[in-house]
Amino acid sequence: MKESPGVVDLLGVLAYAELSAFARMTEDAASLAPSLADRAALSELALAEYAHFRLLRDQLAELGADPEEAMSPFVEALDGWHTQTAPGDWLEALVKAYVGEGIAFDFYREAAKRLDPPLAKLVDQVLADEGRSQFAVERVRAALEADPVAAGRLALWARRLVGEALSQGQRVAASRPELARMLVSADADDQAEISRMFARLTEEHGKRMTALGL
Repeated sequence: MKESPGVVDLLGVLAYAELSAFARMTEDAASLAPSLADRAALSELALAEYAHFRLLRDQLAELGADPEEAMSPFVEALDGWHTQTAPGDWLEALVKAYVGEGIAFDFYREAAKRLDPPLAKLVDQVLADEGRSQFAVERVRAALEADPVAAGRLALWARRLVGEALSQGQRVAASRPELARMLVSADADDQAEISRMFARLTEEHGKRMTALGL
């Protein structure tokens, strides 16, 4: 029996998010990494994203959904976000991988709270950090110690990333109501629940900014 449209939407948007993250990280590793060691490290993280994509693709097929059809509604929004937030240098790429992807994944975690335990466990596995945080934090902090003036620029970049992510998230929610309904409990006051959700997202974003030294 096929899963509900909301579940398929969540797995579909996650699958495409992982696939596009793999492609962007691979591109950033090749074009922006300042050393071979950095290129290798980011490439390894990209491979982890691709492994997550494969897990989601296989799960969609197991649920009776076509993976390509499940991902296709989200291609325009996610590609739009990546186009609007193309990093100009290595530090911007690191902040994007940590802060930008982080707030997007926080949204998916909120929706995953409504999943049955086996699927929720899969989403937790897919959203595992895989060393992305430590990799970005160590390099950004080292760069800021060498050039403290860069902090202002990177803080503005992080705010832009979050603004663009929220904008694209609203587009997706408006076009996929079944997915949007997974973000709030059926028996809860929508506005109150949404306010609490955004408070949690803001708190997690603040922690990431602090970790980076921004």
